[in-house]
Amino acid sequence: MNDGLMTPSNTSQQSHHQNAERLAKVVHEGGRTMPEDRPLLVCKPRKIESWRIFKIMSEFIEGFDIIRRYSLAVSIFGSARSTLGDESYKQAEELAKKLSKKGFAIVTGGSSGIMQAANKGAFEAGGASVGLNVNLPDAQTYNPYLTERFVFDHFFVRKVMLTYASEAYIYFPGGFGTLDEFTEIVTLVQTKKIRRVPIILVGRDYWEPLLEFIEKTVYEKHKAIDKGDMELYKLVDTADEAYEYIIDNVSC
Repeated sequence: MNDGLMTPSNTSQQSHHQNAERLAKVVHEGGRTMPEDRPLLVCKPRKIESWRIFKIMSEFIEGFDIIRRYSLAVSIFGSARSTLGDESYKQAEELAKKLSKKGFAIVTGGSSGIMQAANKGAFEAGGASVGLNVNLPDAQTYNPYLTERFVFDHFFVRKVMLTYASEAYIYFPGGFGTLDEFTEIVTLVQTKKIRRVPIILVGRDYWEPLLEFIEKTVYEKHKAIDKGDMELYKLVDTADEAYEYIIDNVSC
């Protein structure tokens, strides 16, 4: 008997119920008021913009609806530029083709460069080739090798989709976006927010300087990570090495 007092469990349930009602109201209002030309969020908003919450929610729903269709998938990241030399693109295409024939859907950002090479390999192998793109001021175009595609307005929603889409993550040489996706996945595995999955870095010439920095500076000098954290990813040099590692380590 609690003499009418609210237990922590009841308080939590009541809070969740109130938040759900508030969210439903905001989402409904947002769907009604979403402007045709949506202004950028360049600083902290001074009020709740119902239409923006509605747009974010709708992107999450559509994104999860896409990725749930593929029981086995690999996300491939890398530069959108054509500046890496033919070998990187050849390796990405070859790896995607081999994985597609093994039943993996290939998920990329859907644009050019390494992404296009990977989608091309999957498409030509007759596999699922998925592109999750994002609206940018300098518009990214879709590559022509996609069997399914979706464009996001919000980078963070797209990142969640790419993060939870796959049973393995492959990183070819790339820019800030590729590095961001790599550290994001490693952090999620390190902190046990997602289960451990194969994380493969392709191209020793590109990745070794970064991995040396992590080992010598981040680990040895500053003790900012544990030694075991450097075992969360695998460095390889060829598509064949990456393929064998994935086949040996994908657990589902």
